Amino acid sequence: MTTGVQVRRRMGVEERRQQLIGVALELFSRRSPDEVSIDEIASAAGISRPLVYHYFPGKLSLYEAALKRAADDLATRFVEPQEGPLGARLLRVMRRYFDFVDEHGPGFSALMRGGPAVGSSTTNALVDGVRQAAYLQILAHLDINRPPARLELVIRSWISLAESTALIWLDGRRIPRAELEAQLVHDFAALTAVSAAYDDEMATLLRRMLKDEPAEGPFTDLVGRLIALAS
Repeated sequence: MTTGVQVRRRMGVEERRQQLIGVALELFSRRSPDEVSIDEIASAAGISRPLVYHYFPGKLSLYEAALKRAADDLATRFVEPQEGPLGARLLRVMRRYFDFVDEHGPGFSALMRGGPAVGSSTTNALVDGVRQAAYLQILAHLDINRPPARLELVIRSWISLAESTALIWLDGRRIPRAELEAQLVHDFAALTAVSAAYDDEMATLLRRMLKDEPAEGPFTDLVGRLIALAS
């Protein structure tokens, strides 16, 4: 028999911690973490301010926990079945990457720029972890275990380019998102091509990348655009 009074279910310690992380991440996704207070987080979670401090010693620790969840999510965006043409795979990766950027704008900026924890070892480790996960995924797509120095330079440069492109896009979103996603895939091919001009091993890799590219693929599209410019 019910009394008409809603009884709030008590959460376990870890369940409550995960709830607070989710609430904080949602708020950080809409506004800069600097602008979000512990009182707002407590209110959104339906608990008191002192109870937030029971689970997290301060805003910084909650912020870092929220960044950890965001970083784990972002790293999974680079996971893609290693089937089909490389250009199409990279395009799907970029779409998922920008899905995250679009959904978590301020949080993405905070993750990449450090936010309230700028320069902290925890934040730096989280960002480095995302970059390393992306790097390993691209190597897996290329089916290479021990990359030569030039290939490592290409991949890490491309990952940095994707980050900076997304951050600039968030500041006004003046370029259509779909165009940037395709452009970043073209950028990967272009960086590889420039490196191939200086190195036979990279030239072999580039030929392998282009060999299985279909006529409607993004790499073929780039070649066509460049030929049109040259003529």
